[in-house]
Amino acid sequence: MKEIARSRKCLWPCNLALVAVVLLLAACESKEPLRIGFVAGTLGRVADLGVTGLDAAQLAVEQCNQEGGIRGRPVQLIAKDDHQDPDTARKVVRELVAAGVLAVIGPMTSDMAVAPLLNEARLVTVSPTATTEELSGLDDFFFRVTSTTRAFANKSAHYHIQNGTMRRIAAAYDTGNRSFGEKWLYNFTAAFTASGGAMIHTIGFNTNQPATFLQIARDLLAAEPDGILIVANSMDSALLCQQIRKLDTAVPITLADWGATERLLELGGKAVEGVTVVQTFDRDSEAPGYKAFRQAFLERYRREPGFPGVNTYDAMQVVLTALKAQKMGTGLKETILALRRFAGLQGEFEFDPFGDVDRKEASISVVRNQSFVVLE
Repeated sequence: MKEIARSRKCLWPCNLALVAVVLLLAACESKEPLRIGFVAGTLGRVADLGVTGLDAAQLAVEQCNQEGGIRGRPVQLIAKDDHQDPDTARKVVRELVAAGVLAVIGPMTSDMAVAPLLNEARLVTVSPTATTEELSGLDDFFFRVTSTTRAFANKSAHYHIQNGTMRRIAAAYDTGNRSFGEKWLYNFTAAFTASGGAMIHTIGFNTNQPATFLQIARDLLAAEPDGILIVANSMDSALLCQQIRKLDTAVPITLADWGATERLLELGGKAVEGVTVVQTFDRDSEAPGYKAFRQAFLERYRREPGFPGVNTYDAMQVVLTALKAQKMGTGLKETILALRRFAGLQGEFEFDPFGDVDRKEASISVVRNQSFVVLE
């Protein structure tokens, strides 16, 4: 009995030491960062979306960490450049999956085709700006914080019919982001022609092909339209406007929401004065959250966040809010759908059971004195 007692006495310090080691390991583990991936093109013709989105995502992460992170753990953003190329996008998504990210923010354009990979990995992705309708109504892991192309194309079409300045439109669209460009043009055309307008000529273009913007401008004007629609990124929209204005200084020009970033103003100069655009958010919103974010973004990056920054910040807040609310044994997708309503920078938005939203902030603006001025 004495031997047994001595053995038990020896076990106590051993057990205490083991408990201390376990607690120490748990403490160390608890400080491991929670990794969130970011995928976008940060170089080239669509860099304004990717760079601004990345800056907004980083700002959201820094603010979260300044407030103590999530349950004491810091958040780490792992950014990957998809080069606006579907094969590269799939490659970097695989890298993020291997890195153990808990969710992905992105992609910023509709043609990157990474949803199947993310679904296979059961990894939530929240896109700030991809509006393709092909991913609507699906029970998958894809969420988006902006409406589909239909909402913005219809808004533009109805405005121009009611305004009366455009009845016979020639359109140019970027085939490099085909799922966005074709669907936007299709929705615009359906709404425009149903109300008495006519689409008299359309041109698909890709900057990797030999046709120049001057040739495209000549082709558009040869149809003798009373208005021109451009569905392209801000850089190509600005360059095409410049060529159109060399040939015709008066024909009205309107742009899809993709072209409505500050880069349009910087590159377009006088050629984009008077151009109308459909906006996906309210630049003059008085919402406290938006004003605080805009101020923080301006102080940090010395430029306007535009819709890429606003949407990406909202997308990041969806993931961060869900991670804070997530319970043991519940997936992130289920947590987002259970929360359903989120406080966006310009007002609450709500996901439907398929991860889509219907945002009401769309407006029509005109470029005046190098600024976007809301018309409707």
